[in-house]
Amino acid sequence: MSTLSAQARIAFAAIDGCRIVELVESDIAVVQQFYDANPQYSQTVFSRPPRPGDAHDDFYDRPPAEFPQGVKRLLGFAAADDELLGVAEIVTDLFANSVWHIGLFIVATNQHGNGLAGRLYQAIEAEMHARGACWLRLGVVKGNLRGERFWLRCGFSQVRLRDNVSIGEMQHSLHVMMKPLSGGSVTEYLALVERDRPPDNALG
Repeated sequence: MSTLSAQARIAFAAIDGCRIVELVESDIAVVQQFYDANPQYSQTVFSRPPRPGDAHDDFYDRPPAEFPQGVKRLLGFAAADDELLGVAEIVTDLFANSVWHIGLFIVATNQHGNGLAGRLYQAIEAEMHARGACWLRLGVVKGNLRGERFWLRCGFSQVRLRDNVSIGEMQHSLHVMMKPLSGGSVTEYLALVERDRPPDNALG
């Protein structure tokens, strides 16, 4: 069982007896144990089992420096006994103010199908909105049908398909998806985030 340390950390939200907490450097080993025990995401995205450095990379990697961005946080879903049930990554103000990016969202395989993932996401969404997010964006690897269906149920819509995206050692097509949290249209979103405009509408 992957169990978080007792070290104090910033609480992000709570739901159904789970705490959503901001992970710290001392949690990297526990996150790696979680990845090793739940290899489905790695197999889907990277076509390989988890590697020993994956949790370290997820903790320290940042979007390219040339992208306007705020703060990256790695979040953990902690059960009452501090067992790690999932991991999420968010980046604030990516490409534009009030646009927050979800870079990772993994829930333990033994929790699939019971609705927990959706409830955890809703708690995170509410907290992000309360902290200033007006728009959310993410990318789903084409062919990850479970991921595509999940994010559509959560209210996201596709704004473009980006081909030849490097993820680890793989090249993927990526469904770029967005969701407004304070009203607004796709057109308004694309005016903020030029990168997500479909090629025919992108500025040259």
